[in-house]
Amino acid sequence: MADAFHPGNPAENTDPRVLRSRQMLMEALLRLLTRKEFADISIQEIADEATLNRATFYLHYPDKNALLQAMTDARFRDLIARRGLSFTDCDGALRAIALGVCDYLAETAGCPSQLARMPLEGSIIPVVEDIFQEGAAKHATVPGTDPKLLATSAAWAIFGAARRWHQTPDRIPAEEMAAKIEAMVKPIFLTASMSVRVCI
Repeated sequence: MADAFHPGNPAENTDPRVLRSRQMLMEALLRLLTRKEFADISIQEIADEATLNRATFYLHYPDKNALLQAMTDARFRDLIARRGLSFTDCDGALRAIALGVCDYLAETAGCPSQLARMPLEGSIIPVVEDIFQEGAAKHATVPGTDPKLLATSAAWAIFGAARRWHQTPDRIPAEEMAAKIEAMVKPIFLTASMSVRVCI
């Protein structure tokens, strides 16, 4: 699993001890999800499973929902990295995100754990929104455009289309669906962007 994106002091994000503790907490939560419902897992259980103390948990995350979000973020970015997808180029960035969501849904559904039964929109949509907001901060938008609303609209559109794809028997390949999602969602950005291309 990739290192989690965690806002805060940049030095903390590269400190090997911090990264190791966060990784241990994410792995502990993933193991616990194979045995218990998320709602029934306590922070103390996560800390014990990670062989860390409760105070260490709170140094990294305010609650277990934040840990779940970080775990989702790490898994999503890991899927994108495994496909060799990059956001450094405007062309194809939207398709890369759509493909990442399709992959995430397909992989999560195959998990032999409670994670496969969780409402995924609460975990993956904020990750996609964050990616779009990171991109929006680098580009001018039409005056009056709300970048957060734009990111939310695009994230829900991508997730909704990808979920419908995932629930369809005999579905088309993920790459083909990602191209369809890109064609559908790109106009959302074109109406709000002062540039011609969608850049993430």
